[in-house]
Amino acid sequence: MQIERLEKNSRRSRIVVHGDTIYLAGQVADDRTLPIREQARQAFANVDRMLATVGSDKSRILSVTIWLKSIADVKVFNEEWDAWVDQENPPARCCGEVTMAQPDILVELIVVAGR
Repeated sequence: MQIERLEKNSRRSRIVVHGDTIYLAGQVADDRTLPIREQARQAFANVDRMLATVGSDKSRILSVTIWLKSIADVKVFNEEWDAWVDQENPPARCCGEVTMAQPDILVELIVVAGR
């Protein structure tokens, strides 16, 4: 089965397509000076954009791993999640607190979707 690797460099591909399954590298906010609510919105917008690049959308998301810098942000994050997620097709998800690679990242989304 063919594997497509898009938006890649020597370290990672931002999008990998294997058959009808899409894997996105961790999606974070573009402006990391913002609070959690706005960082979540920007991360969701990046997911939407990347899925559209390969002919998919959030209704086709299979699973999302959510990393929060602080689990204290989960209530605000969930408010934004509920406004964004396709209510008819909610994905499997997990959410946890982690030490981020860069201290200004408050949320990171790891997405697996179908085409």
